[in-house]
Amino acid sequence: MSNDDQYGGGAGYGEVGGTGQTRTRLPESPSDAYGTPRRTPRTSRNLVTVVGVVVLLIAAIAFANQSGDTPTTPSSDKPQATSPTAATGVPPVTDKSAGIPKGFPQDQQGAQSAATNYAVVLGSDGMFRKSNRHTIVDSVYTPDASARLKGPQDAAYSAAFLTKLGLDESGNPPQGNTFVTRTVPIGTRVESYSPTNARIAVWYMGLIGMSGVKSTDPVRTTWKTWTFDLAWSGGDWKVTADNQQDGPAPVPGDVAASSSDDISKAIKDFGGFTYAR
Repeated sequence: MSNDDQYGGGAGYGEVGGTGQTRTRLPESPSDAYGTPRRTPRTSRNLVTVVGVVVLLIAAIAFANQSGDTPTTPSSDKPQATSPTAATGVPPVTDKSAGIPKGFPQDQQGAQSAATNYAVVLGSDGMFRKSNRHTIVDSVYTPDASARLKGPQDAAYSAAFLTKLGLDESGNPPQGNTFVTRTVPIGTRVESYSPTNARIAVWYMGLIGMSGVKSTDPVRTTWKTWTFDLAWSGGDWKVTADNQQDGPAPVPGDVAASSSDDISKAIKDFGGFTYAR
């Protein structure tokens, strides 16, 4: 062995085993008698990592719930199918004649719109005053049909008929009373169609009667179907003939009837529509 402070290699001495240096690795702890590896197993480190990820996920979910950012299911690109009874339509016509819409498109929907609006105006109180009635008939019917109908209509709206409804011979109600007559369209049905002729049925609820304290004809509802034969005439749909029949009528509801004052106020407050469909 060498006296040098290194392991072997001192002057004047031979070297054993090549370099004469020997290194001994001692146990790292008293209990590690056989010198276990310096690196500990990674099992505990992996467990800590997994626990940390789980904690982060829980925190992220809790934050999302508090902020209201809940995940949503992507919507389908396919449009939802339209129910056969759903309301449909395109922008309404903008032209009017004597307050009556005109210029309906020359297609099925245009024919339905024309029939619906004609039902509204033909069911209005204007039909009970002669001058207004002639204006309405000239606007709604074809020239031939208008000329044919005016005489019979004037006879139908006789003084006796108006008196029965509580109106005077000019079609006006008594002072303090409100005459109610409105057509409220529910839906339409195309019975036949071509670019020049169409037959359209309009299902509607009607309001008719006199609202007043002394009225003997209170306002009531009616359910009817009004069918119009239309022709394309002068760039618009016009009526050539029409007829009505009762129903379909639903079962009456359980809502109690309102007082005459409430009905009169409602008629004044809620204006009727000038365009339907």
